[in-house]
Amino acid sequence: MAKEAKTNAMRFLDKNKIPYEEQSYECDEFVDGVTTANTLGQPLDMTFKTLVAHGKSGAYYCFLIPVERELDLKKAAKSVGEKSVELLHVKDLTAVTGYVRGGCTPIGMKKQFMTVIHSSAESLTEFYISGGRVGLQIKLSPSALVKAIRGRFDDILL
Repeated sequence: MAKEAKTNAMRFLDKNKIPYEEQSYECDEFVDGVTTANTLGQPLDMTFKTLVAHGKSGAYYCFLIPVERELDLKKAAKSVGEKSVELLHVKDLTAVTGYVRGGCTPIGMKKQFMTVIHSSAESLTEFYISGGRVGLQIKLSPSALVKAIRGRFDDILL
């Protein structure tokens, strides 16, 4: 069996010498993060989804939160210094990030957006995020990710 092509996210991690593990699963289309975590046997509190939002200023932001939780838009806005943020409509996701729904990750986007990861990840030695395509998850260190993308941790949950 031929090895799958690396995603932009994987190339970024390789270039920055950040260790990671890939986990693939059969999937023809987007499924929610809870289903993905359950399919792969990943703990829900260690599996994070990437949400992209835009602020009143027009800037874009990434927020990573546990898959079973919801983003607090007011806390998210405050975290990035905006008056308000709203989630990017799914139809605009690929044009803005280069990724499709279910394969969006804060690594290797067309442009690196300010990224905030929920503070629960700060105490984890590893967590799971999308690997840059539907059917691919990456396990890596949250602190290594934050350092590489110049992100930060904050309380952004409802």
